[in-house]
Amino acid sequence: MPRYKLTIEYDGGPFVGWQRQANGPSVQQALEEAVLAFAGETAVVKGAGRTDAGVHALGQVAHLDLARDWPADTVRDAVNAHLRPAPVAVLSAERVADDFDARFSAVKRHYLYRILDRRPPAVLDAGRVWHVPARLDARAMHDAAQALVGQHDFTTFRAAECQSRSPVKTLDRLDVTREGAEIAIRASARSFLHSQVRSMAGALKKVGEGRWPVGEVGAALAARDRRRAGPVAPPEGLYLVAVDY
Repeated sequence: MPRYKLTIEYDGGPFVGWQRQANGPSVQQALEEAVLAFAGETAVVKGAGRTDAGVHALGQVAHLDLARDWPADTVRDAVNAHLRPAPVAVLSAERVADDFDARFSAVKRHYLYRILDRRPPAVLDAGRVWHVPARLDARAMHDAAQALVGQHDFTTFRAAECQSRSPVKTLDRLDVTREGAEIAIRASARSFLHSQVRSMAGALKKVGEGRWPVGEVGAALAARDRRRAGPVAPPEGLYLVAVDY
């Protein structure tokens, strides 16, 4: 059976997350229903990452197997035609080797967290940024973030329902920059724990507000205690940007 790699963009607002669930529509369900409508096949669309409810994607990657050998562009265009009006788009489709796996073949994942730190509320980006009505210190946030780069036990920044077998992860990058009226937090690693990026963003926001000293983020990490992390940032600011293979 031909295997296809899909690169996908979506607005996570209307969905309960990537994965099929009984409590509401998911991105995976929308794609699988579009494939069924186009190809007449029940296919499982397997993603590189299970984004949570409300989390967006600029470059989620998935794979699926089809019985018929369709041209890759036909798969892209036909699936998109049947996805409407759901806020999901297949940006590209390509034939890949049978052993390609969107999740297990990935070598790095890249996330972006957006904070709009201005007094007026978000209008054009409502539901796509975390609105914080006070200016944050991006330099202090970046300095604090560097304590999290490298291999660590990230228990402090791990959701209670996380199913990973180990809390030890290697964070390759955690940069905080100011881009106009926004703070951009960029994180890269082979894999992340459940809610890890949002939890780190929540802690860094406290530094940016001056409520935590720069060294407190490293101290929270060393504590290996979820209660030290502070609040988890809301999902609407988080984007899965790209997956490397």
